[in-house]
Amino acid sequence: MNQRTRIKLCGLTRIEDVQVAVATGADAIGLVFYPESPRYVRPEDAAAMLAIASPFVTSVGLFVNATPKQVAEVVEQVPLSLLQFHGDETLEQCRAAAEMANRPFIRAIRVKPDMTGADLLKYDQDYRAASTLFAGLLLDTWVDGYGGSGKVFDWSLIPKELAPRVVLSGGLSVQNVTDAVVRIRPYAVDVSSGIEFDKGIKDAAKMSAFVDAVRLADARSSR
Repeated sequence: MNQRTRIKLCGLTRIEDVQVAVATGADAIGLVFYPESPRYVRPEDAAAMLAIASPFVTSVGLFVNATPKQVAEVVEQVPLSLLQFHGDETLEQCRAAAEMANRPFIRAIRVKPDMTGADLLKYDQDYRAASTLFAGLLLDTWVDGYGGSGKVFDWSLIPKELAPRVVLSGGLSVQNVTDAVVRIRPYAVDVSSGIEFDKGIKDAAKMSAFVDAVRLADARSSR
């Protein structure tokens, strides 16, 4: 039986974008709590955005090198379902923050050109062994900085046995996501810059078209 690819629309900054994400059938929305990002949202604004979201849409908080205390303070204000660690955090730091916030987490791995499939498998194995709160890896493109690069990494690095568990990110758009899903068959896909007309400002038509493109891939894969 072919799985339905889950869809995360990330870097939302406005209530109207949350409304569009829910209406298009997105499975998850991502909110960035990294002050240096153009997609940063204050906790009080994030809480207001999630107040209008569907209860069956997963709310993901993205953090970059935040302390466990900082993560827990955001979770006290914002009803997040899942944490995403996207910086240079160690395994121990991710585990400590997740435990203090009492939330499951995903770990973003920015895939460098010299990484191998074995490296990615080891990341997955190490995190699963270290914490019951670990929910999976998100694979993004290596760039200087954190997230929203708009660049694709070499998808062939992803081992076939890992692909059904990962969130595929990095440079996805309406133009390439159908091919990505058909080729990789990831558990989920994550998009930010590919659905924007300006940094942090989403384009409703692109959001809807992205979801449609993923569903097209699922339909092709089930034939």
